[in-house]
Amino acid sequence: MSIGKAASALVPQLVRDLLERYRELLRFATVGGFTCLVDNGTWYGLKLTVMSGHPVKAKAVGIIVATIVSYFLNREWSFSLRGGRKRHHEAVLFFAVSGLATALNLVPLYVSRYLFHLQVPEVDRLTQEIADFASGSVVGTLVAMAFRWWALRKWVFPQEKARQGGSAPGSGGHVAHHDVRRADGAAARRQPATAQVGNGPRERRRPRRAGAAKAGARARARARRNARRRRRVKGRGR
Repeated sequence: MSIGKAASALVPQLVRDLLERYRELLRFATVGGFTCLVDNGTWYGLKLTVMSGHPVKAKAVGIIVATIVSYFLNREWSFSLRGGRKRHHEAVLFFAVSGLATALNLVPLYVSRYLFHLQVPEVDRLTQEIADFASGSVVGTLVAMAFRWWALRKWVFPQEKARQGGSAPGSGGHVAHHDVRRADGAAARRQPATAQVGNGPRERRRPRRAGAAKAGARARARARRNARRRRRVKGRGR
């Protein structure tokens, strides 16, 4: 028994059922947590260094970087069985949805900074950083994640079980489809050859049977003619 199966056996059946039922949501939340770290790491790295005077722009850069990471993780893991669109359409829709989510993510931070004026010098530095984190990283992220979860399932990956078993990263589901078509083509090429091999002896036997049938028909016709001749000869003799 593998380690994964052994660990799974220790989990109660009810918990396993719940994990299986909400697998996509749990994976999506995991990816969201990871990309949140990417987002905040990029944001604070820029805000505290080269973009200290532009916190909203720094946040936008962090969100863009996290969105790129999110696309690959969500496509290949969270929604690995979903699909229904060509890869380029899927990517365009994903980044469009993520753009709207980015705008939603920035709204709470903008409100905190420029409507509530929770920034230096109106407040101290610690209050500003707490307000930034609460508005940009907590409220904004939760709002954006909720919107992204709904929009990705509705528009980007609309069909369930469209990629059974998933697909290789970057394949867009086309690798498996190409393999199926290639297998079908190989089977189609093999089929005539098999038919020829299987039907060859029959094809060779058919002329013999046809010749025997014709010879039998000629013999029966000859016998009937001979019988008629004998009857005529007997009739003349009488």
